[in-house]
Amino acid sequence: MTIPRILVVDDDPEMRQMMTQFLRKHGTIALPAATEAEVAAHLEGGRVDLILLDVMLGDENGLDICGRLRQEQDVPIIMVSALSADHQRMEGYAVGADDYIAKPFNPELLLARVKAVLHRTRRSSSLVHRRNTKTFTFSGWTYDAKHNEARSPTGVQVSLSRRETALLRVLLANPHIPLTREEIAVALDVTGEAEPQGEGLGRAIDVLVGRLRSKIEADPKHPKFLKTERGVGYVFAVDVMEQDT
Repeated sequence: MTIPRILVVDDDPEMRQMMTQFLRKHGTIALPAATEAEVAAHLEGGRVDLILLDVMLGDENGLDICGRLRQEQDVPIIMVSALSADHQRMEGYAVGADDYIAKPFNPELLLARVKAVLHRTRRSSSLVHRRNTKTFTFSGWTYDAKHNEARSPTGVQVSLSRRETALLRVLLANPHIPLTREEIAVALDVTGEAEPQGEGLGRAIDVLVGRLRSKIEADPKHPKFLKTERGVGYVFAVDVMEQDT
C-alpha cells in the first residue's frame, strides 16, 4: 500500500513540528510548509495525498488558499484552526475543505480524521478507475469496454442499456469490494449516468441492479455474480481478469 504523503501547513514552527513528527510516527510521510508558495512548491514537486491547512497563516489566509487550491486541485484538504464557531466551520466547507478540526485538538483525533478522509477519497477514486480501455473477463463472460460489447460464455452478445453498462463497469473495476448504494451512485454520476437523489436513490440503484442481473445471471433470483451484501449494498463476487485493448 502506498504510504500517504501529507502536507502540514502552519506558520507556527512548534505546531508544525508537532504535527509532522506525530504523523511520521504513525506511518505517513509528513511534509512541512508555512506559506502558500511552499504549498505550491510541494504540489509541483511530487504527490500530495492530503493537506492539513491552518486558517491563520500570518499575513496569509488559509481559507483563501483553500479556495485557490480547489480551483486547480482535487487533493483532500482538512482545515485546522482555533476559530471553531459554526459559521467559521461553514466558511471552511464553503471554500472546498473536506473537514475542519478546531485547535486545540487531541492528536489521536487528528489522526483518525486524516485516516477517514484518506479512506473516503481512495474509495471514491477506485470506483472510477480502469474502465474505458480494458477488456474484462469473468466466469466465461467478456466485456470489451472500448467497443462496449458484453458477450456470454456461449459467445452471444448481450444488449445493455447505458445505465446497465455504467453499473457493470463500476462492478468490474471493483471485484470483491462491497459497495454501498451511495458509492455506486457517486460512481455512476462520474459517467453522467446519475441516479435520483434523496429517498429515491436506494430504490433506483436496486432497480438498476435487478435489471443488470436479468441480463448476466443464469438465475437472477439466486445471483452468483452481483450479490447483495447485507448491511452494506452490493458486491461483484467473482474474480475479474483484465487486459488492455
